[in-house]
Amino acid sequence: MSVATNAPSDDPSPAGPQLTEDEVVARAERLARTLVDRQAETEQRTFYAEDVHEQFRAAGFYRILVPRRFGGHEFSAETFLRVSTALARGCPSTGWMYCLGAAHALAAATFFDERAQTELFADGDFISPATINPSGSARRADDGGWIIRGTWPYCSGAPYATHFIGHTIVESAQGAPGTPLLFIIPRSGWTMLNDWGDQLGLQGSGSHSIRIDDAYVPPHHALESVHLSEMDVSRGTVGRRLHGNPEYGGGPLSFMLLESASLAVGMAQGALDAYEELMRTRKTMFAAVLRAEDPDYQLWYGQAGGMIAAAEAAVRNAAQQWSAVCAAGPSAFTREQDLRIATICREVIRLCWQAVEGYLFRTAGSSSVRLGSRIERVWRDMSTLHSHVGVGVLLASVATREFTKARFGVR
Repeated sequence: MSVATNAPSDDPSPAGPQLTEDEVVARAERLARTLVDRQAETEQRTFYAEDVHEQFRAAGFYRILVPRRFGGHEFSAETFLRVSTALARGCPSTGWMYCLGAAHALAAATFFDERAQTELFADGDFISPATINPSGSARRADDGGWIIRGTWPYCSGAPYATHFIGHTIVESAQGAPGTPLLFIIPRSGWTMLNDWGDQLGLQGSGSHSIRIDDAYVPPHHALESVHLSEMDVSRGTVGRRLHGNPEYGGGPLSFMLLESASLAVGMAQGALDAYEELMRTRKTMFAAVLRAEDPDYQLWYGQAGGMIAAAEAAVRNAAQQWSAVCAAGPSAFTREQDLRIATICREVIRLCWQAVEGYLFRTAGSSSVRLGSRIERVWRDMSTLHSHVGVGVLLASVATREFTKARFGVR
């Protein structure tokens, strides 16, 4: 989006005119170091603390993808993903909750019209969980709007959210199949349920359910017969025309998966940090030398480190490819391009998991992977990442097949 500069900034305000893309990433890296020792409390609370939320707000994290005309930074997608990776390195749950809440400013700015965006971004900061599985139901209001009801689980980012993006089914007469509806609704229109925290991992990711009890959604806050993961951007988007910024015209499916891949890299980096500390402080069982001096541990660290570095390079390049395809014009962002970038994300996540599960977790030692240890927590969190429908099902099988079909023109 905007061009990054290397000029530092002392302006702490979220919309400070001097804030650069490099500086917002540096802020995330500094804050991430403070999150490491708070991982246990974050899991116990099931979301990151209010003071952390205020630090994110003051750092401008919730405005990274918000259009500049509405008080946002309008930074690049790559910058947002780098911030998410940094936070996940310090605390996977915190990184996940932040990323899957703040990321959807991009979708709101891409697909909703000017009137809706003026209302949605009125407060500057924007946090909106989004779920891809349709739930609940919608019926027409007298003025053409919608009355929504239902419960949507796995709404990561719900605790501090300003909005919610969901999919539902429009009620139809006489038992006919309903049509899909994508909608966005402010915090005043829904209730967060206290039902998160018993999962294997990502226990502090704020992925609570959201319940809506016959709330009204105006017509310009809803899109009929569409699904966010299947939106066609090849004929242009409202956001591209409104803001003159090609990144408000990119494929939403590949961007969603870039989020997951970036988070996986951050989690794996955190595990490697913990393993490095063990290398510097623990001795081997038999030779009684520091692990850093042992050939086997040198090999295992080097293998994992190289895999994680390769994954980071791949996801950074994939994000740059996403931006380049956006810049090439609407017709360049075909379904094939969207899915091709998704397959890169598949390999990024695979590399990260193989590094953590195959090298770091296995060789850290049982005393170093007790419940609550940093490597154990990353192992749990990455296991849960693989159970996410977007990773475990959509990315692993559906998107892979659909890419091949798109490439060969097979229906």
